Amino acid sequence: MFDVIIRGGTVVASQGAGNYDIAISGETIAAVTAPGAIADDQAGRVIDASGKIVMPGGIDPHVHCKWHLPLPDGTAGFTEGPDVVSRAALFGGTTTMIDFAARMEEKPLRQVIAERDQDWAGQCYCDYAYHVMLLGDVEPDVLEELEEVLQDGYPTVKIFTTNITPSRAGRMVHFGDIWEVFKILTRTGGLGVIHAEDNDLVMHMYEKLIRENRVSFHNMAEVHSALSEDLSFRRVLRLAEAEQTPLYMMHVSAGTGVRAIREARAKGQPIYGETLHQYMLYTSEDYQRPNGQIYHTYPSLKSPADQAELWAGTLDGSINAVATDEICCTLRTKTVGNRIDDTTGGNAGVEPRIGVMYHEMVTQRGYSLERFVDLVSTNAARIMGMYPRKGAIAAGSDADIAILDPTIRKTVQVEDLHETDYSPWEGHPITAWPVVTILRGKVMVENGEFHGELTDGQYLKRAIPEEIRSSPAL
Repeated sequence: MFDVIIRGGTVVASQGAGNYDIAISGETIAAVTAPGAIADDQAGRVIDASGKIVMPGGIDPHVHCKWHLPLPDGTAGFTEGPDVVSRAALFGGTTTMIDFAARMEEKPLRQVIAERDQDWAGQCYCDYAYHVMLLGDVEPDVLEELEEVLQDGYPTVKIFTTNITPSRAGRMVHFGDIWEVFKILTRTGGLGVIHAEDNDLVMHMYEKLIRENRVSFHNMAEVHSALSEDLSFRRVLRLAEAEQTPLYMMHVSAGTGVRAIREARAKGQPIYGETLHQYMLYTSEDYQRPNGQIYHTYPSLKSPADQAELWAGTLDGSINAVATDEICCTLRTKTVGNRIDDTTGGNAGVEPRIGVMYHEMVTQRGYSLERFVDLVSTNAARIMGMYPRKGAIAAGSDADIAILDPTIRKTVQVEDLHETDYSPWEGHPITAWPVVTILRGKVMVENGEFHGELTDGQYLKRAIPEEIRSSPAL
């Protein structure tokens, strides 16, 4: 006897898209079978997915919940927490998110993780994990502790090569410390997750534009430039090559970054690229639109040529995942900064991500369902050490499932969403939208009704597979 059977849909299963039935027992998928192989009376419930697309729950490997947010007036606050963001994620078909446990003060990494657990445990509707984030100087005792933490289920380490803005001194990790971290990542089976921009170039451009009184955020692309991405990517990738360190390059925004990844992968380096849906669909020209700050995150939006390279990267393996860099705050907070040095980064985008990318990939560009699912779910699971528990419809995998209705025709409207009071995707066409989201066998969202509880989310300890670490496996 099974708890649930899903039948009648086009299932994007591990063996490819096709007409299958899915049997769920408890929290896991018990079987993926030919249609009708299991009778209706063998399950407590049958979900009819006829005419719909059945895919693994989405995975967003780059979010910031309950995140410290400095404001231009010198005050600071926090973005919305996992209680808000995870609910929105589930409405949008995403069942797993990865945030950050950031060492913002001199304290042991175990304490950093424990304090982050206080923000998340019992406060998240979906499953989740953390990247460990190192900031500023990395002391020898931190490096020693890092080795233990990496092997205890926290195998990904976030590093900045820039302070991003002049007011955020102390964020950048110096290159010598990056070198030491890379050595540890290599010998302990970890993965570096990198925000790579050339700090000298970025800070030079801040100084130059401020001196020239060109401080409007509309000039952001001159500060966070394609050249800066090029210089930093190639420096970091060369160091990774020397130490045989696998890397995940976060929020790739420029064609220069795509090309650097492509060239490194051609040499056999285990390098993976992430971009964001706003980089794929908005350019620096969108800063000119009303409330143009809503389209911004760091690094900046770039040119149509950069955008074209990002799309090409999704086809040749240089770009493996589409994330959000989620920052959930109000429109007022998002737009209160209007200078190159105080504009709020991040976007409220976790809920519409799957619907927007389905339209852009499958409907507009003819991507296969398999490639679409790889980019919004499966590849992130593989790279981040969650596969096949996550990102797969296969026997033994967690029963994390999103059912999309491809007959839905609408545009994104903020009043239909569950995050905040604005959306950078307002008015964007939608040609499929999740109507059922299941987390580990529990129906969390069905036809607009939410059934989750804050205790439903579980932390996922991870280990990066050897195949991911040894060569460009995807």
